[in-house]
Order: sequence, then structure tokens, then C-alpha cells
Amino acid sequence: MSTLLRIVVAATVALMLIAVVWSWSAGGIVAAVLSPETTSEEKLQRLQQFFDDFGVWSPLVYVMFVTVEVVIAPIPGLMLYAPGGILFGPLLGGSLALIGNVLGAGIACSVTRSIGGSWLSRFFAEDKLERTQTLIESRGGWLVFLLRLNPLTSSDLVSYAAGFTRLPVWNVMIATAFGMAPLCYAQAWLSEGLITAYPWLIYPLIAACAAYMVAVVVVVKRLLLVKPAV
Repeated sequence: MSTLLRIVVAATVALMLIAVVWSWSAGGIVAAVLSPETTSEEKLQRLQQFFDDFGVWSPLVYVMFVTVEVVIAPIPGLMLYAPGGILFGPLLGGSLALIGNVLGAGIACSVTRSIGGSWLSRFFAEDKLERTQTLIESRGGWLVFLLRLNPLTSSDLVSYAAGFTRLPVWNVMIATAFGMAPLCYAQAWLSEGLITAYPWLIYPLIAACAAYMVAVVVVVKRLLLVKPAV
């Protein structure tokens, strides 16, 4: 990958992180949704109002937010996928969430290859690494599909992990599309009825998202503490 492309990818990720931090510190939509001081009804209203303010551009903005969520893996996706059904209806909401996931998967995979591939040599012996990469590359598309299809293993980190192999980015995106489709549409459909009728359900949703964030931090911390193989 060229130096210019590496710079573009790194700058894009940095801007996304800055936007999230700024929204939190300035009391924006990120702070409003995660704040313990707002009720469940207020959280949903803030989400709806936020996207409604963009008018005809709201679907595009929603896709951008989902894409950012995928690229910045610790951000809980459920906070966006579920309300999508309320904001745009189950069909359009699910479709927009799926588009954002596919775009984010491609970016995440590219990020790994541009700035993160060197981490592999810290964790694995070269011969074992080569065998593992060969296995994933031969069955990579199906493996990514199965991981994204299973709700217990469907994580944005899958896209980053796929970037450690030579699996084509378009292959990762297609596998993500087919694997994530059932989950995106199911969450959008369920949220339109359940969360609208029972706004308090947003609290267990936030709790699940918080648990996901903790799990991601623990996994990343353990990876960083692993000593290079000898």
C-alpha cells in the first residue's frame, strides 16, 4: 500500500476519533445517548431529532455514523442498529445499517493492512503465522461470513482480523454483507415495535453495549501483553 494511502487511512481514522471525542465533550449526540442523566424516552427523542435535523440527508448521515462505529470497534453498534428501525422503518433502517457495516468492514480491513500488519510478528512465530494466513485465505470468505452470521462472534474486530491476511478487501465486504444482513434487519424490525412500545428496553441495550466495550478492551489488552513467540 502506498505511503499516500497510508496517510489518508490514518487521517480518516484520526478524524473519526476526534469527532467522537468532541461530541462527547461538547454534550453532543454521543454524550446524550450515553448519559445516565437522560431517560430512555429522552435518549430516543434525541436520536430521532438528531437525524431529523439533517432532512433528506439523514439516511446518508446514519450510514456515516454506522461506518464510524464499525471502524472504531469499541463503540457499541447496537446503539445505532436498533434505533434504525424507529428512525427509518425496519426495511430502510436495516438496509442503511447493513451498508454502513459493509463500508466500515472495508475500511477496517484496509486500516489493518496499512498501519497494523507489523503487530503480527510480535505475537506469532513466522512459520506458524504463514500456515495460519494460508488457512484463512483459503477459507477466509466463508470464515468471515460465519463469524459475522453468529451473534456471539459477530464483532467489528473480525474485519480488523481479516486485514491480517491477504484476503481481498472486496471478499471481506461481501462476506460481511451476507453475514450481517439477518442481524441488521432483525434488530431494525424488533426495535420498531419493542423499543417504541417499551422505551425502558434501551437500558438493557446500553448495558449490553457496555459489556461489549469492556470485552473489547480486555481482549486488546491481553493481545498487547502477549510476548513475541520464540
